[in-house]
Amino acid sequence: MKKLILLLLFIPLISFGQSNPYSDKFAHTYSIVAKDVKTGEMAVGVQSHWFSVGTLVSWGKSGVGVVATQSFVNPSYGPRGLELMESGLNAKDILKKLIDEDEGRDYRQAAMLDINGSVDAYTGKSCIESAGHYVGENFSVQANMMLNDNVVPSMKKAFLESSNLPLAERIIKVFEAAESVGGDIRGKQSAAIIVVGPKKTENVWQDKKIDLRVDDSVDPIKEIKRLLKVHRAYEHMNEGDLAIEENDMDKALIEYGKAQSLFPKNNEMSFWKAIALLNNGKKEDAKEIFKQVFKNDPKWKMLIYRLPKSGIISLTEKELDLFLSDI
Repeated sequence: MKKLILLLLFIPLISFGQSNPYSDKFAHTYSIVAKDVKTGEMAVGVQSHWFSVGTLVSWGKSGVGVVATQSFVNPSYGPRGLELMESGLNAKDILKKLIDEDEGRDYRQAAMLDINGSVDAYTGKSCIESAGHYVGENFSVQANMMLNDNVVPSMKKAFLESSNLPLAERIIKVFEAAESVGGDIRGKQSAAIIVVGPKKTENVWQDKKIDLRVDDSVDPIKEIKRLLKVHRAYEHMNEGDLAIEENDMDKALIEYGKAQSLFPKNNEMSFWKAIALLNNGKKEDAKEIFKQVFKNDPKWKMLIYRLPKSGIISLTEKELDLFLSDI
């Protein structure tokens, strides 16, 4: 017991450096890096019993690649890996280069995938058991501090068997498979999914097609699955907004309708579907939706009166008064 106390007292006094894993943040976890060969999208997904795991582990850039860096994390693998990929080196060579240069390599676990499909993973010999990885065609799954050795094979199987799904939804399947056989020995806390596109973007705010994080939750996989569904709904909302800008009310109605079908009790989505119906001359159908939305929250009725001035609805204020007279 005295030796253990002395060791715990000694650890903070060790000089910080790559050779000392205790100076690095933990992110004992499981993760996946993957490419969708049909769309060219690339993704990294991660789940851990550690607060805000996505801030350290997951990295990605459109038209370049994705990185997962975990265990006793060397976070420089993320930005350095992407920078080297962008310079023209392939992911496999980059991972080897960074591992070779890292004195703390025995404690690292990492995976990298580039736009051309080069992919590799590494598990240091001192990563906490159960630890390992599997590198397949256009993907890699890796894990450490798992309950058992079944996690990585289950992740691999889930990814391969869900090829009919969009990439982000496939990652959810991988998460669920990992948990179904035990997952992280400590349990669950946070998760993250990043999806980037096949081509470089001019603007940094366009770079990530999906960027979702659950920093602290008793069930982060259930929550990130819900957030992904919300994300998909708002993709339709954004398409509806663009259609309105282009005065394509038929398309707006379709897109808002798709969004509302995902979340029928969401006032925002119901309201804009009703606006699209109104602009398409389907006043009675729109009125039924407005009644429920205004009942749920009267402020939406205030908002509708602000829309004629912006040209978002085709009615004048007087026509709007008449239309809303019995609501």
